[in-house]
This record gives sequence, structure tokens and C-alpha cells, in this order.
Amino acid sequence: MVDTLTLTLQPRTILGKKVKSLRKAGIIPVHLYGQSINPQALQCDGKTLLRVIAQSGMNTPISVHIEDQEAERLTFVREIQWDPKRGDLIHVDFLHVDVSNEITAAVPITLTGEAPGARLAANATIVQLLREVEVRSLPLDIPPGISVSLEIIAQPEDVIRVSDLSLPPNVLPLTDTEEVIARLEISRADVDSAAGVEDSGIGLAQGNEQSSEASPSS
Repeated sequence: MVDTLTLTLQPRTILGKKVKSLRKAGIIPVHLYGQSINPQALQCDGKTLLRVIAQSGMNTPISVHIEDQEAERLTFVREIQWDPKRGDLIHVDFLHVDVSNEITAAVPITLTGEAPGARLAANATIVQLLREVEVRSLPLDIPPGISVSLEIIAQPEDVIRVSDLSLPPNVLPLTDTEEVIARLEISRADVDSAAGVEDSGIGLAQGNEQSSEASPSS
């Protein structure tokens, strides 16, 4: 079970285009929606909100307390909006969940270590084709991230697949288990160079055979 963060939000009465005045004051509009609750317009101090979502990402549960309300809500960040020009945080959506009902989530994948196969091929680089895997589990069992070791790539032709991920027994992968997460990429120039050397060797061998056949026996 993952750790839960906490966050206090305030009810928001300023709506629509008028929320620009909130942002100028360092307050960020927040929207809360989800299972068994009515959607609520809320707000939070911008610095506090940034600190919490930086820790939580999209898969760490956040226990939300709303001022003037007794019940706390278990939530996940579901959408973050940034100003396209300034890069400032402008809005956050929180999804309320029931701890007894399974949910789906996209969990980020992190590659760790080194690939032994990369040492066997000149100028080989690791290419990560899949950066997150979709899973289903109870809300408090969703892992914030999944790490997989590059040591699986022992030979240049090896790949890492979703089936290679070590998931908790109560977390079900929904992404195709045969989908490739990472592999080695060798530059076309190196492949052509290697092919050229091989072709030259074959040509030399054929030339020697022809010379041998043409020479009179002693």
C-alpha cells in the first residue's frame, strides 16, 4: 500500500473568466469530481498545490480536506493545466475514488542499470518505446511507478516486454504483455559498415576459390 499525501482545499465562489483574479493572487482553481459526490469548485494556495502535486504525480493518493466539511476525500490528480506561454500552473482536477472499488491508471516505467548487450554492439543505444503501462487495482494499491532493469537486455537482439515487469500480485496489467518497452538501436551506418565487411570477406573467399580452380595442378 502506498503512502497517502494530505491537502486542504477551500470552497471557491469565483467562477468562469473571473478566476484570473485568483491566479494573480497566487490562488489556483481546483475541480473535484468522482464517485458518489457532486462536483465541487475549489481553490488552493498555488505554492502548496505545486508542492503536493510534485510529490504525488498522477498515481499517489491524496487525502483532501475541504474547509467547513467534516469528511475527507481520497483523490488522485487527474488533469493538470499549465499556461502555454508562461508555464504557470493554472488549474488542477482531482478525481474522488472509493477505496473498495478498482480503478485503472497509467503507471510510468523507469529503466534502471545498464544493458550488457549494449557493450556487444558498437554505438548501440537504448530506445524506450513504452513509457507507461495501464493497470487496474484498488486505489491504494496503485504503484506510483514501476522500475525494470536493463540487465534483461543481455544480447543485442534482446528486448524488454511488459511481461518482464514485476507488478504486485494485486495489480493487473491491462497493456498487452507482449508489447515492447525497450530495445537496443544500432545506427544504420554501423549496420551497413558491418554488412560491407562481411560482403568483402565473401568476395575475397570467392576470388581465392576461383584462383585455386584456375591454377594448374602440380
